[in-house]
Amino acid sequence: MLSQQIATIVAAAGESGHEELAPLVAPPFVIGAAMFAVLLLLMFITLSYSNLGRRHTAVEEHSDPHRQHPNKHDHGQGH
Repeated sequence: MLSQQIATIVAAAGESGHEELAPLVAPPFVIGAAMFAVLLLLMFITLSYSNLGRRHTAVEEHSDPHRQHPNKHDHGQGH
């Protein structure tokens, strides 16, 4: 039964003939080069933000009892 269904699907696919491909706006290598250039630009933009964490020295956060959600991970050392 399964082999009959497979044979029917293969025969139907063979009868459809040659389908015409959709036209492209440019040759494939131009599309690939444009995609590569865009991703390269995004990588350089991402790397330009990598120094934001190294601008200043880290400052210890003070314990504020009036915060709505205080940091409870200091185990009372901040008081």
